[in-house]
Amino acid sequence: MPHLPIQSLYSDFLSTLPHQHLVVEAQTGSGKSTCLPLWAAQQGRVLVIEPRRIACTSLAQFLAEQHSESVGQTVGYAIKLESCYNEQSQIVFVTPGVALRWLAEEGLATFDIVIIDEFHERRWDSDLLLALLREQANKRLVVTSATLEGERLAHYLNAKRLQADGRQYEVVIEYHSKESHQLPASYRLAERVVHEVRHAREHTPADILVFLPGRKEISQCQQLLAGQSSLLVVPLHASVSEQDRHRALNPQPQQKVVLATNVAETSLTIPNIAYVIDSGLERRTEQRNGRTTLTLKAISKASAQQRAGRAGRVMNGVAVRLYGQHAALEAVTPAEMQRESLLEPMLASASCGRPITQLTFLESLPEKSLQQAFEQLVTMQAISENGVITEHGQKIAPLPIDALYADLVARMAEKSLQEAMIDLTAALSVPASLYTLLPSEEQREKLNQQEPLRCDAQLLIQLVRGTVFEGISIETEALHEAQGLAEQMRQIYQLPQLEVASRYSHQQLAYAIARIHPELLFVRRVRRKEAMGNGKMEVLIGRNSRFSTEHEAALVLDHHSLPGRGIKQTMTLATVMMPIEQQAIEHLDLGEWRQAETESQDGTLLTVLKLYYAGREIAQKQVQAEGELAVKSLLDMVTSEQCFPGFAKQRQQEILLWKLYVDLGLDSATHEHHSITFEQWFTDQLTQLGIHSLAELELFSADDFPFEGIPYWEKANFSERYPFELYLGDLQLSVEYHPKRKWIYVIYQSGLRKTAPKRWELPRWEGYRIQFKKASRVIDIY
Repeated sequence: MPHLPIQSLYSDFLSTLPHQHLVVEAQTGSGKSTCLPLWAAQQGRVLVIEPRRIACTSLAQFLAEQHSESVGQTVGYAIKLESCYNEQSQIVFVTPGVALRWLAEEGLATFDIVIIDEFHERRWDSDLLLALLREQANKRLVVTSATLEGERLAHYLNAKRLQADGRQYEVVIEYHSKESHQLPASYRLAERVVHEVRHAREHTPADILVFLPGRKEISQCQQLLAGQSSLLVVPLHASVSEQDRHRALNPQPQQKVVLATNVAETSLTIPNIAYVIDSGLERRTEQRNGRTTLTLKAISKASAQQRAGRAGRVMNGVAVRLYGQHAALEAVTPAEMQRESLLEPMLASASCGRPITQLTFLESLPEKSLQQAFEQLVTMQAISENGVITEHGQKIAPLPIDALYADLVARMAEKSLQEAMIDLTAALSVPASLYTLLPSEEQREKLNQQEPLRCDAQLLIQLVRGTVFEGISIETEALHEAQGLAEQMRQIYQLPQLEVASRYSHQQLAYAIARIHPELLFVRRVRRKEAMGNGKMEVLIGRNSRFSTEHEAALVLDHHSLPGRGIKQTMTLATVMMPIEQQAIEHLDLGEWRQAETESQDGTLLTVLKLYYAGREIAQKQVQAEGELAVKSLLDMVTSEQCFPGFAKQRQQEILLWKLYVDLGLDSATHEHHSITFEQWFTDQLTQLGIHSLAELELFSADDFPFEGIPYWEKANFSERYPFELYLGDLQLSVEYHPKRKWIYVIYQSGLRKTAPKRWELPRWEGYRIQFKKASRVIDIY
């Protein structure tokens, strides 16, 4: 191994590690990801936590080659769906999710030293691991990064801070933008990248690495670069094929350009890279109006430094940034725990035996996010009111899937439905989509004939089970990953393997999902058919969903949110939908029944009940009014003047007068009227008297329901002084009183007079400012 800058820390590292945690800072390309595990292994068994699967497998492969061994002997790895190590492996590379599962199962008892690499990415699982391991006294911690806030982290861990200066190769930074303060931008990004690639090829025969925000931009650049002669264009992201991954990470006979997301930002050495083109963009999740949205954002200065460092790994290089030198970038990328839901961290923490609220983090966790996650997990019965994991929580926490999907899998009562839910969950848990719809109408029609329900969920289940469909293009690697995950979960639940999957009923599966998680059920908006709601949030039907216009209700099983145009706007797209009968809302006892019209037939009160869900009327039925329904029916009959004509209006006037009387401070015993209404007052009267039928009400007269408000000896004088209606010849007015502001409005209702009333025509309201309102005109009356 050549001499590396990190080797200057060798003696300090080995002498300090037995006694104290370590925070190691070193620039990219300094050798920390390869040297530190080897040094630490001299003092015990080492677990190395890398944020990405590609880094785990690549680093394990590299170190194994240094030992002249194959992976799985001295050096091994474990990632989701794949492991290659044994009990004697001295160094094991794992992703944070695997490390958390091992911590929950056996406390990482077989490891002496834990290295958390590339901590600057501030993933929630890395933050949680560090907080949990900080509480333990039996593990030595080493936290590393090239762009770490070392002093703060060293204080947090009570650790010694080691810094390695310099890097092995020099990197020249160039800024290609019109203005020095220009921020990273997506405008014509693919065209600008192609221009830079052509420029780079004129200056170097070495390979080129381009950082792009996502697969969409990678695909666009691939298409534009396809015509470049003697240039190998290779994508690199979380879901690339093994063939593309091998081509990206190994030398090729021709010049290549690697189009990568920030998966290539850390811990990877791509041979022969001498030129980096940085778009300065990434797709990042963040909280927006209570939802986790996927947003196109400018990277932080820390990420920019990491990206530039890829050019100096094996030779001197150049890093071209497609933004200004003085662009206002954040110093570091905000921690995921500060910008995402805390549902998964809270469950993972509880599974490790510690409520998340009892842990200390680098930054305090947002109270609102904590409360939301707590309520969701308690509703799922995954944790107790004390934050302790339940038996059900222990079943779902180890599954390599989101807690919501794990909850659905675990609570499916029938085996055939559990199988279907496992296969659907496997498809939903893969980072990339399993398929894309082909643009041809003819091809889509063939797909609709094969799968006539137009159910995204059913299509995914059948794809995982091996069914071949026309009208779609399969993402082979994503499908293989989903099938591997489905096989793994089927083994956990001792269910048949995919090749002998059980038949299931679509309707039964939809009903079972809605019964367990009713918040997933959405109905169409009445006036905006492209939008659907569940009473708490609204989604728009995604372009790639096959949800039919014939269906009025659906389970939204996957969605992602994007920032809208305004600061407080969020657009949420439903990406995986499952049609369900609208009648399911009534069948599953969801929604709210509201009382509507009432009528009397042969002395019997009949009332109409309407079922509402997410603001939409779903069903209605007519029933005999009894109990509370009868009271509401009688109230409706009185307010509509079918009973006691004029009574409701009179009492409403008396209640308004009394409220004004109280506001003026004329009732020494009452200081608040609690915004009482006629409906509230008369409902109380009926309830107190036990009146539940029309026949019982007809035994009374209006005079039997007096309103005890203003004392009777003051009532006539007060109502004359403070009328609510005024008739001034041909001018009819209503009156509004605002005693706290000492303000009165007289409001035009009808009449031929065009001018405002005179002050002498109005009651003697001393000490009040009086204004006349007619349409948009407001005039002071003096």
